[in-house]
Amino acid sequence: MDQIIVSNVRKIYKTGDVETVALDNVSFTIKKGEFVAVMGPSGSGKSTLMHILGALDTPTSGKYILDSEEVGKLSKDKLAEIRNRKIGFVFQAFNLLPRTTALKNVALPMVYAGISREERMKRAEKLLNDVGLGDRVNHTSNQLSGGQMQRVAIARSLSMSPAIILADEPTGNISSAQSDEIMRIFQSLQRQGHTIVMITHEPSVARWAERVIHIKDGKIEKEQKNGKERKK
Repeated sequence: MDQIIVSNVRKIYKTGDVETVALDNVSFTIKKGEFVAVMGPSGSGKSTLMHILGALDTPTSGKYILDSEEVGKLSKDKLAEIRNRKIGFVFQAFNLLPRTTALKNVALPMVYAGISREERMKRAEKLLNDVGLGDRVNHTSNQLSGGQMQRVAIARSLSMSPAIILADEPTGNISSAQSDEIMRIFQSLQRQGHTIVMITHEPSVARWAERVIHIKDGKIEKEQKNGKERKK
């Protein structure tokens, strides 16, 4: 079953009379439970694509269909609901509250969803245990290493039990040894049934995914699966 369908998507930014084409007729599908990496150099359009997949932005033209719904036609309230309940975000910069405990950082999305405090704390503690941080629940973000902060960010992304995890350069601010730990967590999440879409510019990180979509100058250049390239 195709969970994500991107069909002839274009994204054009306008500044005065100047138009910048960030995405140019991009098409691909991602099946439920797949682990896909999107690779490309700086300025290739991969971050714009991530914003569209995360319902943070909409295409200028073309279609983005998520679980049979065309995202570009949804209301702002519906888009917010998708971001909160269907998609978990993991960022390169972690985006944690600095003087707040790991437990409260993970629980934060559940506050906005109206979940009771008791349930929030119980679920947050379990998620931190799941990512190997059961002994760090009361440590603040500035007491954690980069790899530990990213694990907190992953736990937070799972707080609303999303079907899809979008990870934007998740290993960009951590060491290579910690990077492998993070990628093993993503593989474990895939085995549990989550769909993982990861933006990266590092070939060594992209190799952890089942499939790699290469993007350049706003276009899909090629795809790789199981070491074999299928050029576009």
